[in-house]
Amino acid sequence: MKRAVVVFSGGQDSTTCLIQALKNYDDVHCVTFDYGQRHRAEIQVAQRLSKNLGASAHKTLDVTLLNELAISSLTRDNIPVPDFSESEKSAIPSTFVPGRNILFLTLAAIYAYQVQAEAVITGVCETDFSGYPDCRNDFVKALNTAVSAGLARDIRFETPLMWLDKAETWALADYYEHLETIRQDTLTCYNGIQGDGCGECAACHLRANGLERYQDNKSAIMQSMKQKVGLA
Repeated sequence: MKRAVVVFSGGQDSTTCLIQALKNYDDVHCVTFDYGQRHRAEIQVAQRLSKNLGASAHKTLDVTLLNELAISSLTRDNIPVPDFSESEKSAIPSTFVPGRNILFLTLAAIYAYQVQAEAVITGVCETDFSGYPDCRNDFVKALNTAVSAGLARDIRFETPLMWLDKAETWALADYYEHLETIRQDTLTCYNGIQGDGCGECAACHLRANGLERYQDNKSAIMQSMKQKVGLA
C-alpha cells in the first residue's frame, strides 16, 4: 500500500497537494499544526476539508512552543499583517515564521515513520512565494537528507508545487475538477478570511493574481502545468 502524509493547513497550496495525493496514494494522512497562529480558523477549515475530501486520518499537533520563539505578524496580534505593497518592500516580510517549515517537516516525517508512510508532501513553492527561505527547494532537499539519515529510513519529501506559479497551481486544482473547492472552501488569507480572503495581504494578492491569469489563458497554463508535473 502506498501511503503519504500531507502537511495540511487548509490553504490553497496544501489542499491542492491533498487532492493530488488522494489520486496518487492508497492511504493519505493529514497533519495540521496548531502553533498559536493568528488565523486560527485554518485549523477548523483543515479538519473539515480533510474529512470532506476523504483523507484516511487527520492529526492536529500542538506546537505552540513555536509561538514563544518565533516573532512574526502571524504569531503576534500587536504586529500588523502587512498588505502586499508593504510585503514587497522587504526581502523577508514580517509574515515569515522562523523555523516553521523546519519544525513542520521534521514532525511530519516522524509521524510518517510511525504510520509507515513513504512520503511527506508539502505545498511549498519558490516560483510564486513571499520570500520565505524555508520554501526553497535547496532547503527542502537538505532537510530531507538530514531527517532521513536521523530516522534511518528513506522518507521522501515531495513538493508538487515547487516549480509551479500560482496560475499553474489553479490549473492543477482544475485538472482534478476541484477549482471551486479551492476557491470557496480553503483559507489562504493571512487575516483569516476563508475563500477569496481580505484582498489586501500578500497571500490574497498572489492567489487572486494567479486565478486571474489562469482564467485569462486557461489552455496554455494548463498545458504548462501538465508538462511541469508530468501529466502531459
